[in-house]
Formats: sequence, C-alpha cells, structure tokens
Amino acid sequence: GRVQTPVSETPPTSASTSKPSLIPAGENKLPPIVKQLTKTESKHIEIDNDAALIASLRDGTLTFALQRNLHVLVTIVELNCCINKTVINFTTRGMHFVGQDEIVILLELGDSQLLPKDIFVHLNEIYEDADGGSTLTELGFSPARSSNFLGSKNHGGFLFVRPTYQCMQHVILPDQPYLVGVLIHRWEMPWAKILPLRLMLRLGALYRYYPSPHVSVRERDSVYVEIAQTIINLLADFRNYSYTIATIRGMVIHIEDRKTSILIPRNRYEQVMKVLMNGSTDQLLALGGNFSKVADGHLVCIQNTESGCPEATQYSTQAINIEGQPRKVTGASFLVLNGVLKPNSGLVGKCSIVEDGLMVQVPPAKMASIKEALKQMKDYRIVCGPEEGDDSQKEIVSIEWTDNDLNFNIGVVSPIDKKPLNGVPSIRVHRGTDYSNANHIIRWTEVFIIQSDEESNQPGDPVNMSKLSEQVAKSACTALVAFLDLLASNGCHKIGLRIMLDSEQVSYEAGSQYSKLGPLYMNALDNELIGTLNRQANSLHLDQQIIVELIFHILDK
Repeated sequence: GRVQTPVSETPPTSASTSKPSLIPAGENKLPPIVKQLTKTESKHIEIDNDAALIASLRDGTLTFALQRNLHVLVTIVELNCCINKTVINFTTRGMHFVGQDEIVILLELGDSQLLPKDIFVHLNEIYEDADGGSTLTELGFSPARSSNFLGSKNHGGFLFVRPTYQCMQHVILPDQPYLVGVLIHRWEMPWAKILPLRLMLRLGALYRYYPSPHVSVRERDSVYVEIAQTIINLLADFRNYSYTIATIRGMVIHIEDRKTSILIPRNRYEQVMKVLMNGSTDQLLALGGNFSKVADGHLVCIQNTESGCPEATQYSTQAINIEGQPRKVTGASFLVLNGVLKPNSGLVGKCSIVEDGLMVQVPPAKMASIKEALKQMKDYRIVCGPEEGDDSQKEIVSIEWTDNDLNFNIGVVSPIDKKPLNGVPSIRVHRGTDYSNANHIIRWTEVFIIQSDEESNQPGDPVNMSKLSEQVAKSACTALVAFLDLLASNGCHKIGLRIMLDSEQVSYEAGSQYSKLGPLYMNALDNELIGTLNRQANSLHLDQQIIVELIFHILDK
C-alpha cells in the first residue's frame, strides 16, 4: 500500500488512501450527497433514489461522495444542440488524485425513474484500480464486473474515448485531461480489447456521428457478433488476449488519391523498434494507427450481423466523414506490410484496403530494405502497380518520419501561473508517500518534464527524472505538512512546484490557484528545498538546464 508518513503527534494512518467506499450495500441505494456548509466545511447527507431525485436533477447538480476524496457530479442534461437526447451526466472529481484521467459518462435517461447505482460502483472500481497503479487511458476498456450491469447481461462495460469533434456543450466538464466512457455490448468486448479504434469508429458509423458517439445507450444491438474471417486473426490473439497489433502512439495513416502516407512521429522510434524486434516476422509487419484529426474521414469495418443470410458475419469496408465535408484524406486503422509478393506477379508492389486498414504487399528483398529504413529512421517510398505500366497506373505508399507527437496533456495548465502544459511529457506517481497531519494529506501526484538533458552532448546516462523528482517531493511535503489546514482553508488544494536546475544556480517557483504562494509557505520551502536542490545540482554535473514541475494535492484525511 501507499506509505503515509505521520508528523507531530498524529498516529500513523492506514497504508492505502482509498478508504472503504461510501456506497451503501442495499439494492439501488446511493452514496451520500455532499452539502457544502462553508467554503471549507461540508457534510454528507443520505438521499433516496426515487422519481423525486430524477426530477430534482433536471433542475440542478448534486455532488455524490463515493469516497472521502472521490466525488461525482450528477445532473440531467438535454443535449438538444447536437443529438436531441436527454442524458444523465456523471462527471468525476478526484480521479486525478490517484493518477487517473477524470471521467465523464453521459447515459441516456430513457424512461428510467431511478439513478443507476451501477455507475457509481463502476467509477469507484476504476478509482480503486488506479490507486493500485492500474489506470485507464485513451481507448482503454473497463469491463462490467456484474452479470446484470445496468439491468442487462448484454452490457459489457465502457470504452473510453478522448473527445475530438463531439459536442460537449451543457456537459459538466472536469479538469483536463479527461475521458468519456461509452457503454458497449458484451459481443463488442473482444474488439474493445484487441482493436478499440475499430469499435470506436464503427459506433460512429452506427450513430452517424463523427468520429464516435459520446452518449451511452442501454439495450442497443451489438455492432459486431462472433469473430469471423478477419485479417486481425493473423495479428492478434482473440482467445487469451496475450498479444495484439502494436499501436504506435501518434502514428496516422492517410489515404489520398493514388498516394498513401504512413506518418510516424520521430519520438516514437523506440516503439517501432520494439515491434521490429519482437512483434514481426521476416515477411510480416503490422502497425496500429490512431484516429487522425487531419483526415476528414475514416475507414470503418462493418460486420453483417443478420443471421441466416449467406453474408452473415462477413466483414466489409465503409467510410464515415465529417458531415458536409468532402473526403479528400481518409484515415485507416492499421498497416500490414507483407513481404511475399512473387517475382512473376507482374507487380512492383500491391496496395489494397482490407477492412478498415491497409495491406501493402512487396517482394521479400524490398521488405528487408523497408525494415532497414525504419531502423535508420529514414523515409521510404513504396511504388505499387504493374511493372510495365505508366505512372497513371501506379500508386505511392510513403513511410515518413514526422515531427514529435505532442498530442497529450492538452488543455492542462500549471496551478502556479496558468502556463500551458500542452505536449509536455509527464510521469504520474502511483503509491507515493503521503504526508499527513490530523485533518489533511499532502500527496505528490505528477511531474511534468518541461526541459530535460536528453539532448545533452555529455557522455553518460540522462538524468533520472523520477529519482530527482522524488527527492524534491519529499522535501516539499516535509516543508508544507505543518500548513495543510491553512492551505486547505484558503482553497489551495492543488499546488505546483517548478524547479530550475543548472550548473550555475538553482531556483524554484511555487503557487496555487494561478498565483504564487505567500511568504509563510515560501520560507518553509526555502528551509527544506534549497539544500536538496543544491545537492542534486552538484551531483548531476549538468551541462544544460533542467526544468520540472511537480504537482501536489491536499486531500481530506
């Protein structure tokens, strides 16, 4: 469990921060709501789950306490701006404390007269898992853990999407980053695990909503049935889910007229190497792509779900696109490079769309040179078409290394001064040390690496950012633990500490609510931090500046 370090006279507290859940045991019984008494004080009130509650949620928002530090804001929203549905809006507040993106679930209300308790239980399970170090990320899947989830054995759990073009008007938005959970059918679960992008886009086609819906609909039919003859059978393990197509983060596949581009970000070189070393054969290389915001449409894999007809369970290809926009660039979900093209085929290369992906066949010698180009991070042009034909019969498949993928931490800002942290890499901290007083806990949850020494020309290993940050975090927590009640009463629940280290000097800034911390706190930090920072700078022999920002949360004990 997480170690808690008591200070002063406080007795040690339990090892794990997630206390027993506040969700009562009885059927349909709800967790308590939070009633704010003053700016810093609140109390929990039990509430009945009935039609009167549903009526009150149409007029306002209630905050439910699943745990001491995990709240869910609930309201009923008319999404008349985009899809004309009435939904129950569940928005978490507190997932960030355990290194998990916050979560929004928009569940169609239908004729329901009760608030579904299962959603609270499910969100609490996600929180508990994250507290243990197992988090959900974009296109992650959380299975239903009961056989009658949301009143049906057909509900399989949630697929989590990052909002792109979905309309989020009227929805309670949590702090960035957050994910939207979309309810899936149990028959769709294999795809949620093996190729979640396929499922996301197929649901988009079902609802004619690009690229995917953000509303969960109970008791809908499945878009996929049993796994049939799909190319993915060659590339993934549907029985034990022990392997699947490796998705290269940030890689996109763009299909245009007679030209296809596979765009791989330079900072994903190591992921590509891993696939070359472990996940490919001499003749086959498969890479999973991502949803592309640049494309104006995307291939979708449709399965015939009608039983009894000759085409039953067969897969076919369609495309969906942004409404009212011509489709010039179409995205694909995966690339398969196959080095088995025979010399007597009369083709220099063959490119074809298979389901929602792209298959490129080349002679064995060309396959070897493609792999060599990838190892050397070089662009590579594959010509497809007849050997004798003119250029009008040929098609180009171009593998290109592009700018770094910075599509993460979008919308995140520093609590010190609102400095945007878009595209700044971060490490989330699980099971770190909590420092506590009688009423509160201070927890280090994340470190943003604003500038590192990875570009350094010095010999030797790059600086171990985790180790450096851990030393700084310990000193900062030790400095601030005596002031937790005061910080909390002033609304300083999220604190940023930005440190700058180079061979000449060390400095730092600390703030909360977009302003610098006052002199009382800064003096305490000086006493603990300056020594730590100087020791770190002296031992690291830096030849360029390192800047990191640590994030701390003050929680109720």
